[in-house]
Amino acid sequence: MEPGCGKREAVASSSSMDTEAAGQEPKGSGYTMAATAHAVDTDSWQQVGLLLVIGFNCAYVLSFSNLMMVPLGWGWGVACLLLVGAAAWYTNWLLAGLHFIDGQRFIRYRDLMGFVFGRKMYYITWFLQFSTLLLCNMGFILLGARALKAINVEFTRTPARLQWFIAATGTIYFAFAYFVPTISAMRNWLATSAALTLAYDVALLAILIRDGKSNKHSKDYNVHGTQPEKVFNALGAVAAILVCNTSGLLPEIQSTVREPAVRGMRRALLLQYTAGAAAYYGVSVAGYWAYGSAVSEYLPNELGGPRWAAVLINAAAFLQSVVSQHLFTVPIHEAMDTQLQRLDEGMFSRYNLTRRFFARGLIFGFNIFLTALFPFMGDFVNLVGSFALVPLTFTFPSMAVLKIKGKTSGRCSRLWHWGIIVFSSLLCLATTAAAVRLIFNNARIYHFFADTCRGV
Repeated sequence: MEPGCGKREAVASSSSMDTEAAGQEPKGSGYTMAATAHAVDTDSWQQVGLLLVIGFNCAYVLSFSNLMMVPLGWGWGVACLLLVGAAAWYTNWLLAGLHFIDGQRFIRYRDLMGFVFGRKMYYITWFLQFSTLLLCNMGFILLGARALKAINVEFTRTPARLQWFIAATGTIYFAFAYFVPTISAMRNWLATSAALTLAYDVALLAILIRDGKSNKHSKDYNVHGTQPEKVFNALGAVAAILVCNTSGLLPEIQSTVREPAVRGMRRALLLQYTAGAAAYYGVSVAGYWAYGSAVSEYLPNELGGPRWAAVLINAAAFLQSVVSQHLFTVPIHEAMDTQLQRLDEGMFSRYNLTRRFFARGLIFGFNIFLTALFPFMGDFVNLVGSFALVPLTFTFPSMAVLKIKGKTSGRCSRLWHWGIIVFSSLLCLATTAAAVRLIFNNARIYHFFADTCRGV
């Protein structure tokens, strides 16, 4: 589809770019919009806010104590958690205000950037988004497999190879994505997912507090390594904190919000960066407090307590990931569904079901194979946060605001956004270098199809 073009579902009056950049939107329901096979303008902001809280409190949280806090320590760790979280909130708030421009509603990030900057930026955004989402889904598959293997270990001394659990996890994810095809269709699973999230968060925190109190004389909070290693590891931690807070697909999520979509999306973001952040930051900090710099890359490996608690946490984390992983893969599904399905038929027509089966099968088959081939996919979390999420989160929104508002904005505003662009570009280069270094270092340690205990 050409950027900013395509079939239109509604036609109405346009509004000025400056007005939309300020976060206002068209009066009534008048706007034009690109064609899509998925539902648009159907969900309340409360539903989307809950979806964000659940989505970001996914199984990835079980790795963040090690990825975010260990390389930074207490002082820098807490400071970076707060600063990166606040910056991500601000830039997503800014991006939410660009959902309507000149009477057009942009339901895809790549369409927005293509409209503002042209065809080349459309494809750059497409590449960054889809590479992020594919790597993120591989990480989910690996995390789900780790949870299943951890349960298996509790009941046998000879657990199956990790690759079997990777295949099982990917197959279950495929089934969910097939029968629950859109973001709006996830509404029926939010209550279950919220209960699972609450179950393993509460169980985790209870065990972490108990373990932390019992281990108070044996914890080491020092940041280890040579000075260059400390710098590179710290940059990787910043990238991981960004992964913890943002997804790079806000316009796609916002497309489901009922009007007023800008105000509604910003309320949903408020819910994510308060209640949601309190939960995933709380688990991350508690894990570091309980075990210090020795905390495992997969937090349940450290937990004391009865067998049933470990089984409960791993089972709840796995089942919750089935729902949350779908949120971060839907934009790829939407692109394929829009191209392959008949838009004048329902999502569950025989023709569309057949097309969707092969489309979902292609995506998950590819991801399952690569995850089984590289079972140290956790090392790619930092790469995702650096080369893709930094520009999608920080650089592109400020670029769009400068382009749209141009010289009509004040000098301070222009300097502010140029400062964000320059700083985020330097941060992107530095964190990407650190992530690539980590991957090369660990590639020498692991071999293809390894039955490793190393996770995300």
